[in-house]
Amino acid sequence: MGLQRQCRGLLLLRLGFVLSAVGLCVHLYLEKSWRNQATSLTSPPTRSQTQQKSAEDSKRTEGGPTHLIHNRKSPRWHIDMEPWASESRSLEDEARRFLKYITAPQVSCLSEVRDGAMLTDVKGAWAVCLDPRYSLVHRMKEKRCRVYSFGLGADERSLEQSLATSGCDVHCFDPSLKQAHQQKAQMWLHRLSVDWRDPNPAIVAQQQHANTKKLATILNDFGHRQVDVLKADMESAEWKILENLILEGVLASVGQLLLEVHLHWAGFEVPGDEPSVVRYWFSLLRELQRAGFQLFHVYSDPNKPRVFLHRDAFNASSAYTLSWVNTQWL
Repeated sequence: MGLQRQCRGLLLLRLGFVLSAVGLCVHLYLEKSWRNQATSLTSPPTRSQTQQKSAEDSKRTEGGPTHLIHNRKSPRWHIDMEPWASESRSLEDEARRFLKYITAPQVSCLSEVRDGAMLTDVKGAWAVCLDPRYSLVHRMKEKRCRVYSFGLGADERSLEQSLATSGCDVHCFDPSLKQAHQQKAQMWLHRLSVDWRDPNPAIVAQQQHANTKKLATILNDFGHRQVDVLKADMESAEWKILENLILEGVLASVGQLLLEVHLHWAGFEVPGDEPSVVRYWFSLLRELQRAGFQLFHVYSDPNKPRVFLHRDAFNASSAYTLSWVNTQWL
């Protein structure tokens, strides 16, 4: 009886040693795995890993839709508002500062390759800069420039036609078109327009297609990384669209920006009293300048009424066509 108890105790002792050894092995294995995982998370990738990732990224962006825009900055939540024009915060002071800013070109366009320094439409309202200091004229020679033109029911497209004839890939966007996509006179026409927000997915599902999208979304859908010329006449939606381009960092993908601004009222979804509205307009244009854009052409249509925020004041036109060149596109 005593011998049986001794054997049983010895067996339990051996079993305890075995379990302890197994537990120690499991502990060491888990600790080693954890250390390897932590090292892989904190250590920089090797050169071969970086090259492999770059190759994979290149494959994803070759043709077809892409979900990455080149040089896109991180999205922001709000624009940087400029200080008030004066302590009085009056409409007169804000308007005079704003109007002086939009009627004074900041750079001139020089050219030795054409008769003029700029290529314009038949009225001289819309213009692109052909200064050899900037990229457009060189990309036109190489037949690799791209143009986006947004408008509502636009019939006059002489500038777009000239750019298409010069070898640019021209895309005209108009939500009133009957066909979704068609090619006409060396240009692509799309039943689509730009907006400062993407449509509600539920509404899109009901309508089967969306007629308006943000520029970043359009670029992604078309698989385009950049646009040499962006021309837009958005009938008072331009202020919120410009704000979206600034906040989402899309301006880095644009070489020249041609925009008609409307001053007869605040614009779609622009809040605040009249002095605040004009300060907001001015702050948007200053954001453009900080992003590297310089104003080179201003046009005021003499046939447009002289109306500024619902009043005949400041000898201002109700609409101006402004053209900027991105001086960082060299």
